[in-house]
Amino acid sequence: MNMAPMPDAYGRLLTYLRVSVTDRCDMRCIYCMAEDMTFLPKAEILSFTELERLCGAFIRHGVRRLRITGGEPLVRRDVMSFFRAMGGWLNRPDGQAGLDELTLTTNASRLADYADELRACGVRRINVSLDSLDPGRFARITRRGNLTRTLEGIRAAREAGLAIRINTVAMAGLNEDEFDTLIAWCGEIGADLCLIETMPMGETGDDRTDRYLPLLNVRRDLAQRWTLEPVGFRTGGPARYAHIAETGRRIGFITPMTHNFCESCNRVRLSCTGRLYTCLGHEGSTDLRAPLREGADDSAMMDHVRAAILRKPRGHDFLIGRSADDPARVTRHMSVTGG
Repeated sequence: MNMAPMPDAYGRLLTYLRVSVTDRCDMRCIYCMAEDMTFLPKAEILSFTELERLCGAFIRHGVRRLRITGGEPLVRRDVMSFFRAMGGWLNRPDGQAGLDELTLTTNASRLADYADELRACGVRRINVSLDSLDPGRFARITRRGNLTRTLEGIRAAREAGLAIRINTVAMAGLNEDEFDTLIAWCGEIGADLCLIETMPMGETGDDRTDRYLPLLNVRRDLAQRWTLEPVGFRTGGPARYAHIAETGRRIGFITPMTHNFCESCNRVRLSCTGRLYTCLGHEGSTDLRAPLREGADDSAMMDHVRAAILRKPRGHDFLIGRSADDPARVTRHMSVTGG
């Protein structure tokens, strides 16, 4: 039976779980990873059996949306076995615990190999991280990505019937001159676009303070050339959308720096090592791997989860310009692309 969603101390109900299945990625985007990364040993990463058990417990306790992330999730060997297992929670009989949606965030480098199978597992919508349509600039941002391969993955996803949202991190002096091009291109391929403010998370070797671009200003500028009509469309994440009259598609804005969207936050994140983060902007987390491997049953595991959710803060506290030795600065690495 599907239990009621778990509330936090402010009455917000947990219905959305983001699950990282790996810390590894085949790119090194300048806002996300350092160029020379040291990845975790296999023993520290949850097995798919462990991930399936934790996700199943969350779903039985009210989670209705599950998003698979990384790193780049499609680089993990046998990842489709996990998608098949999670797809089994979709379309359950009335009264049984189940998911409304299973989604994926990817850089699309391997999407051409998996698009059809993802569709068969029940995935209907994906987010693709893409910050530039210029091959040279794309290579600079990703440090090792290949734009042609990414576009082939997007094309395969479209042919498989997957709805696509392009996630673009807005970076001053780097891609701010491409937003019009991206809007037009998304209109041509039938995809939505979501612009994301860069966030001060993790050491990447790139000064994101200088890259910060307030999306309030970007939206005001875009409105001079595009007809942006606010809509109530939501995907369960933090993006706020507008309809673009000229293309017939939507544009979303994720604004953790200029607009605190925490009042309706229904999300938590599970890292590939089994740490539960209830807020992207706070260091605090709860270790679920240790009790899981020590033999705790599902009831005991969910006691840890409930306690963590009750500690979920009212809102995040990202601040641009904190020095590297400021203990309040966010230094935890986790993908910024979401929703």
